[in-house]
Amino acid sequence: MAMTPRWQTMIRLLGVQAAWTYERMSGIGVGHAAAPLLRDLYRDATPEARRGAVARSAEYFNCHPYLAGVAVGAVVRAEQDRVPGPTITRLRTALSGPLGSLGDQLVWTGEVPALMGLTLAALPLAGWWAVLIAPVVHNLLRLRLTLWGLDLGLREGLAVGAALQRSWLPPAAVQLQQLAAFAVGLAIPVVLMWVLRDGPTRGVTVTVALSVIGALLMMAPATRTRVTGLRLGLGLLVLALLVIGGS
Repeated sequence: MAMTPRWQTMIRLLGVQAAWTYERMSGIGVGHAAAPLLRDLYRDATPEARRGAVARSAEYFNCHPYLAGVAVGAVVRAEQDRVPGPTITRLRTALSGPLGSLGDQLVWTGEVPALMGLTLAALPLAGWWAVLIAPVVHNLLRLRLTLWGLDLGLREGLAVGAALQRSWLPPAAVQLQQLAAFAVGLAIPVVLMWVLRDGPTRGVTVTVALSVIGALLMMAPATRTRVTGLRLGLGLLVLALLVIGGS
């Protein structure tokens, strides 16, 4: 059974980050993802028209990779509606910033730290099954978000910006950030109890080791722009569990 262009695009959207370049950011990956839908849309058109649509879809673009489907769907719908090329280019430019900002809030400072905190807090009850389940949950959420974004863009076209603001996404980003703060706060005492469960000596040793590692990471020039306080804290919590589990 042949895969539909929609699902071909969906699968390609999962690899958008693999095609990142300095000159076009995620533009080539977005163009590659849009190609099956554009090929189907322009199957009866001239080769010049098809090549022009593909070229427009692969121009410079930068947004959160999990929300790239919104832009792909909107561009394909605009091509279907025969919107002029310059207008489609402006649509891509207008979507870049909002999709990047909203995606960062929803995923990197919302869902990911919330899931990590809840996973750490669940370790005493679920054991290492919690660690195995966490990436499965994350990727299922990612798949659902990508498919939802693609369908939203295909449905709304040029009106996708307003539809995005009316959707569940902006309030979900706020709620997930609140959940992340709660989950990390919940995880901290749980991890401390694990560290100290076999006596203060072990707890002091692990704490000192993590403090040294954390200080080195904070002072290392190569990590200052990439290791935020939240990422560093969560990384050290995971490291503490690995040290405890391996002792």
